Amino acid sequence: MFKKLFTYSGGFSARDPEERNAFSYAKAGKQTMTPNEINNAFLPQCVRDPKRLTLFLGHYGSGKTNIAINYALALKRNGGKVGIADLDIVNPYFRTKDSINELSEAGIRLICSEYANSNVDIPALPQDMYAVTDDKSYHMVLDIGGDDRGALALGRLVPAIIEEDNYSMLMVINRYRPLTRNASDTLEVMREIETACGLRFTGLVNNSNLGAETTPEDILSSAGYAYEISRLTSLPVSLTTVRADLYGEISSRMPEVFPLTLQKKII
Repeated sequence: MFKKLFTYSGGFSARDPEERNAFSYAKAGKQTMTPNEINNAFLPQCVRDPKRLTLFLGHYGSGKTNIAINYALALKRNGGKVGIADLDIVNPYFRTKDSINELSEAGIRLICSEYANSNVDIPALPQDMYAVTDDKSYHMVLDIGGDDRGALALGRLVPAIIEEDNYSMLMVINRYRPLTRNASDTLEVMREIETACGLRFTGLVNNSNLGAETTPEDILSSAGYAYEISRLTSLPVSLTTVRADLYGEISSRMPEVFPLTLQKKII
């Protein structure tokens, strides 16, 4: 498993024609892709065949919200009913509701606190949060607040999530954040989150980046960090996230690459 996940340099053999087409596309040198072009390329397994519930958790500021929004949009392009729930009670500044126009245009249901993007800064959960587990006609994406404090908000839904048993809980990791620069520190954060919410992680999202300054080398050099966490936890790296303009170059050198467009902050 690990060899398949982390053989980056020197290329790797394609598993089917769709994958070969995507790699040829990337190697042709096209750096910027439209959403439709990205959707037609080889996307990671957890995007093509998702669980009904996909939960994104991680250290504060690791990039969960932006990933959750991009993931929900990708699921919607694949068809079906998709919703996204903002259960972040930690960070009132960077919210899923900032993308309400884009989500609405895509036909994605948004579940968030009535106080999101208001002048009322209180840790309030959405009134209709139980629709996440009650309405099984939707693929739901959950954006959970940072660290163990944010994970506590998930507790009310955990019994129903466990009963349904159709979920992925993904730990978003970023080696360039102050408290998750190495595997041991990242594992400590992971265990604190699991203890707080009562669920175990099922996969990892390597979102190592330096914002607008990120280079392909920054992403490639994070492979060893992600591999070590994967080895220690026996969890797969389900996604390696990159800015959309870097997708063409990175997807030809790493597996399970997922392109991101940055969320726009409502002023």
